[in-house]
Amino acid sequence: MIGFLRGQVAALKADYCLLDVNGVGYRVFVAGSTRNKLRLKEEARLFTYMNVYQDGITLYGFASEEEYDIFQLLIGVSGIGPKVALGILSAITVESLCKAIQNKQATVLTKLPGIGKKSAERLILELKDKVGFAAGDEEVLTLEMEGPLGDDMISEAQAALVALGYSQAEIAPVLKKATKCKTTEEVIKLALKQLNRF
Repeated sequence: MIGFLRGQVAALKADYCLLDVNGVGYRVFVAGSTRNKLRLKEEARLFTYMNVYQDGITLYGFASEEEYDIFQLLIGVSGIGPKVALGILSAITVESLCKAIQNKQATVLTKLPGIGKKSAERLILELKDKVGFAAGDEEVLTLEMEGPLGDDMISEAQAALVALGYSQAEIAPVLKKATKCKTTEEVIKLALKQLNRF
């Protein structure tokens, strides 16, 4: 079992990186939050989970032990595989996820990729006593905003921004400023301007 890897980031793709560890290139799949902390040609240390299955072996990497621990809990829930767990961690912060589970906010969980009503209920039932969160001021992104902006528009904009590599921590405050937008495209354009990458 590979506990962690330390090496130079040789390549950085949408959902994985190549980590050069003493001349050996490891393909490590990462969540958006971890990817945002990696820099090409700089050294990085990733806590890793090795998934062994019939057709091969896949490595999943995390910048923090906190992310690694919650990933382990997620894949322990029936019906949640490593890819779905990684998608969840790309769409929401660890703190917000823990709060949603502890507060039994199924509507928040069903907004996450790969999570339906039954999966959300299983997450709450199996993890509510296992997860904790820091007593900070971070709010759970409920995706319910005042004004003309509907849940569908928020969800679509959120998914698009996550696909572009932004973390939930970056996206949440920006989406709160988009209450006057009337279309998903307007929300995304405003968000990209706010994030200084447009």
